[in-house]
Amino acid sequence: MKICMFTNTYLPHVGGVARSVSAFAEDLRALGHDVMVIAPIFPGVAELKEERHAVLRVPAIQNFNGTDFSVRLPLPGRIHRELDEFQPDIIHSHHPFLLGDAALRTASARELPLVFTHHTLYERYTHYVPFDSPMMQRFAIHLSTRYANLCQLVIAPSESLADLIRRRGVATPCRVVPTGVDVNFLSQGDGQAFRQENHIPGDAFVIGHLGRLAPEKNLAYLARAAAAVVRENADAWFLVAGSGPAADQIKEIFTAQGCDQRLVHVGQLQGDALRNCYAAMDLFVFSSTSETQGLVLVETMASGNPVIALDASGVREVLRDRENGRLLPTDAPESVFSSAIEETLKNPEVIVKYSEQARRTAHEFSRQSTVKRLEEAYRSVLETTPEHNKDADIGGWDAWLRMLKSEWNLVGEKTGAVIKAIRSNETTRTDLK
Repeated sequence: MKICMFTNTYLPHVGGVARSVSAFAEDLRALGHDVMVIAPIFPGVAELKEERHAVLRVPAIQNFNGTDFSVRLPLPGRIHRELDEFQPDIIHSHHPFLLGDAALRTASARELPLVFTHHTLYERYTHYVPFDSPMMQRFAIHLSTRYANLCQLVIAPSESLADLIRRRGVATPCRVVPTGVDVNFLSQGDGQAFRQENHIPGDAFVIGHLGRLAPEKNLAYLARAAAAVVRENADAWFLVAGSGPAADQIKEIFTAQGCDQRLVHVGQLQGDALRNCYAAMDLFVFSSTSETQGLVLVETMASGNPVIALDASGVREVLRDRENGRLLPTDAPESVFSSAIEETLKNPEVIVKYSEQARRTAHEFSRQSTVKRLEEAYRSVLETTPEHNKDADIGGWDAWLRMLKSEWNLVGEKTGAVIKAIRSNETTRTDLK
């Protein structure tokens, strides 16, 4: 098969969607398929040495409003020529907006099936748009639902998310295909070397967290819960890997508790540094309730780390309470989270039990397994939709976007200016027909 993927975020960024697209593209190629990824230009792309027909980059406005997203500009003619030469069999969109809009129009113009992976609960991220409001959150839900219903197949990374989007009105067939992890690679980290590099005692109990340090990740809650444990246990350290606006807040919380000398922040990591970081941890803690899969939980389990987290979509598919860690109620107070950490810290036999089961769980999400599920999903679309996207309601989509803009203008002058800025690229025809 020849698969063309459209994504708003990609390497060198290391967020969940970028990593998912990169891993699936690599694994599909290993199975003998041709994969073209269309993604924005990001700083650092030149160093990646991407091959022609492997990744095509489009001009974009970088890091929109502090996010990993780039706001795309109209597709250049070169992309259309490359698509003519590549001759894709299937279009796979990873977002319902920006380059997702281009994916929809490409599939329609070329009469190809369109697959959409619903990676994200978009309403949880509207704080990145100026003048965020409940109305903006409703629009985010409507946008992703409307888009999904113009596709031939929707992929959800977890059963929880699949159930949720069906309740919201997604009528398109939906399959669950989690993003896989490289279990063998992640299980061979050198934790002691990482501790030495970052001046963490070899016998310390390391509570760890890795990911984007962003507002939607509920990190103030996590920092307060972890700081309470570190403050009361002299051998406990808190290791944070990642970057984002919440980094300073975490530091402030530990400083206020008088234990910031046992807080280590190492920034974004990849490759050997990533697996060594996981291996340096004794316990992984996670407080986000906006995840659709919780890929980072599978990664840390591959390294043998038990997990303590709040119950949420995506998390509950991976974390089984008192088997591979602790799954706490979504509304658990910080004191309950702290107690769960302390209970685990003081029971080495529990750590061993949870660790063994964590490794078993990680194997359920191996890349070898998940890519075959995606391959089968593609084949099912090609076999069951011979007319493909010939009748996609592009006119209806454009009309709906115009209605969306009109409704926003009713909110007020400021909001109207925001939606105009955001939608200016979305309503621009890309000359695909």
